[in-house]
Amino acid sequence: MLKRLWPSLWPALMLLSPAAAYAQEVRLYISPAGDDRASGAADAPFRSLAQAQAAVRRANGKADVTVFLMDGVYRLDAPLRFTARDGGQNGHRVTWRAAPGAHPEISGGVPVTGWTLFDKQRNIYVADVPKGRDARQLWVNGVMADRAAVEIPIRDVEFSATGFTIKDPDFAWLGKVKDPGRLEMAFTNLFTVRFSPVASVDGLTFTMRQPAWDNNTWGYDTPTRLSLPDQAHMYIVNGLELMGRRHEWHLNRDQWYIDPAAGKLYYKPDPADDIAKLDIVLPRVEALVSISGTVDKPVENLSFSGLRFAHTSWMGPSAPTGYADQQSGAYLKEVADSRPPDAYRTCGRGCPEFETMRMRWSQIPAAVQVSAARGIVFDHDEFTQLGQIGLGIGTDDNANLSGTGLGAQDIVVRRNRFAVLAGGAILAGGVREAAHHPRDPRLVNRNILIENNIVTTVSQDFKDNAAIQTTFIDGAHILHNEVSDAPYDGIAVGWGWGYFDAGGNPNYARNNYGYRSWPRFETPTTLRDTIVAYNRIHGVKQLFFDGGAIYNLSANPGAVIHDNYVFDIGDRMGLYLDEGSKFVRVENNVVETNGNWLFANTSGDNYALGMTARNVARGNWHNSLKHRGAWLPQLGNLLQDNHHVPDKAWPEPARQVIAQAGVQPE
Repeated sequence: MLKRLWPSLWPALMLLSPAAAYAQEVRLYISPAGDDRASGAADAPFRSLAQAQAAVRRANGKADVTVFLMDGVYRLDAPLRFTARDGGQNGHRVTWRAAPGAHPEISGGVPVTGWTLFDKQRNIYVADVPKGRDARQLWVNGVMADRAAVEIPIRDVEFSATGFTIKDPDFAWLGKVKDPGRLEMAFTNLFTVRFSPVASVDGLTFTMRQPAWDNNTWGYDTPTRLSLPDQAHMYIVNGLELMGRRHEWHLNRDQWYIDPAAGKLYYKPDPADDIAKLDIVLPRVEALVSISGTVDKPVENLSFSGLRFAHTSWMGPSAPTGYADQQSGAYLKEVADSRPPDAYRTCGRGCPEFETMRMRWSQIPAAVQVSAARGIVFDHDEFTQLGQIGLGIGTDDNANLSGTGLGAQDIVVRRNRFAVLAGGAILAGGVREAAHHPRDPRLVNRNILIENNIVTTVSQDFKDNAAIQTTFIDGAHILHNEVSDAPYDGIAVGWGWGYFDAGGNPNYARNNYGYRSWPRFETPTTLRDTIVAYNRIHGVKQLFFDGGAIYNLSANPGAVIHDNYVFDIGDRMGLYLDEGSKFVRVENNVVETNGNWLFANTSGDNYALGMTARNVARGNWHNSLKHRGAWLPQLGNLLQDNHHVPDKAWPEPARQVIAQAGVQPE
């Protein structure tokens, strides 16, 4: 099947097979107990990743090179960068893999020890850490500990252009926080998460840092204009005085706080835990690996197998720009000159001025980043305890350490495990103009295979992140993955709301939401030929109502969503074709939900404009009768031969879909 679909990708896949290996191979070995003055042989391994990298560059032009990582933890104090020099040259391949029987870990963190009791009554301990070190995540026994936080009922908050005032005097103690500049506001509602840092506190009046506050209080799903008031949650986060207070941001009982100026880390363990026996790791890097060449010289033929990537903390939301999420982790960072002074009141649900910024959103940088690269393979790796997205493929230049984005082609992500992440597992594709209408065809993200991966317990801080997301990709194939335990979408594909499709979005053009200030694209985007098939998706949509277990956005010619099994999503939406979705086939899926099994956002009474059209849902099985959208022949939106099974007594063809969904046996 793959050979028929992607001939250019087939050689990269075959290179992983011993039968296809080159006769000539250089083998290098590395161990945390090794010596960089050694030869790199099995009995004389190098010690550092950098030394092994230098040895690879001396050999990769004449032979295949395999670097075997022996057991142990390889701690980074700066990201490991791979450029065109580090891939296979002249048709050869470079592979970094676990030595037989080994489980090597590439870590961006350091263990914290030397704990002493700081506050017996509150059960808080303290340890010394290097001064100036800051982090947004702390990893304890392989899970993410909670930053100290307290929930503020949003009905008790009065917002302004500069911040907010808490009206309930029971929170007066917040005005006495020793270091108010460390505090943040965190907010969730219909589909966004927002972090906005505090500048100062006067009594119960909070003045917020800019431009984070401006960016967080206009657009859609903002704290100042609630979409679903009953689902809105607002928190004050990150203060020593908050430890042990009312706490609902996470479910864990442990809490922590770091004071970079004093070099102190505070931790409140679960009362049942002995702190001396806990494995507590503090991240010291924001990303682990950058794999990026240039448009002229991409990284080629580079594989990673059997490695564990762990312990980072992306600090972007702590900056004055904060984290003004717009959807699925794309956030507004840049200052908007067009923003009205009273936008927190008048533009909390969209306005023309806000729409002028839609092409200037940023992306979260991943812990492992791939751009300007071809023939890159991740096979049997683990991505865990990472303070952002696990793996970023072909994202925009502003989400890459190299400053070069896009241009990811023939990338394989196969049989990996993504678990315990602050952000989503995989993000492939950019959101800016170069991603959807590149001036250089070499920038196109093309042929991304994501198959047989296990994705669980992701998006723990950036809850707005889909577990797996692809945006503008020519040929994204997402097959046989197991996706579970996520607050937002399980698999989301596409981007743009139809704005950037040929002819644009007629609904927004009519309403003139800043539309005339953008380029009017007359050619299709690079989004096409997406296949989402044989995935097992459950326990997603745990927090947000908007979105779907499987979600498409904008025109996606050749797209097929088929043979997926969706269940355990409560009353959330199963299959969601959002604004601008066109040319999508939804076939042979089994969907269990108490909500809408299918939704096409045809924009209510504006459906006749044809914004969302020419989609077919055929041969699906669903236990719920609910579906939404204008499924009308005149729009080309067709419902054909779908099967309502209210008691979930699935017929044999549906049971076959259920049995075949998810990760295949090795």
